[in-house]
Amino acid sequence: MWKCPKCGKEFKNTNQSHYCGDKPKTIEEYILCQDPGKQADLFLVRKTLQQALPDAEERISWSMPTYWKKHNILHFAAAKAHIGFYPGPDAVAEFKEELQKYKTDKGTIRIAYGNIDTDLIQKIALWCWETGHHA
Repeated sequence: MWKCPKCGKEFKNTNQSHYCGDKPKTIEEYILCQDPGKQADLFLVRKTLQQALPDAEERISWSMPTYWKKHNILHFAAAKAHIGFYPGPDAVAEFKEELQKYKTDKGTIRIAYGNIDTDLIQKIALWCWETGHHA
């Protein structure tokens, strides 16, 4: 077990990523809690999703930025070396060919920092919205 020296929480994995203290209440607050070098890419993903899904509500769900309209549409989150983009397994299967340059798993797409394809993110978000397939 690993114990965070800041907050005292115990985790199975050494240096487990987590929030010390209160969890962020907004997506902007979530992004501003991340490493400064990651914030520009996270704000870019947020802006892309806001444009693609203007009628969706922004919220924090599962401790991640989430776009919601009667259900979770998709999530994204900061990780050490990438942004986790979570549109669900149906979206990953639907966009399999376009996602070949990314590492994917079940409903997850790992997007390396500095390699944000806003057109593809927007396309996936719109597909999730229009088809009702969601995270």
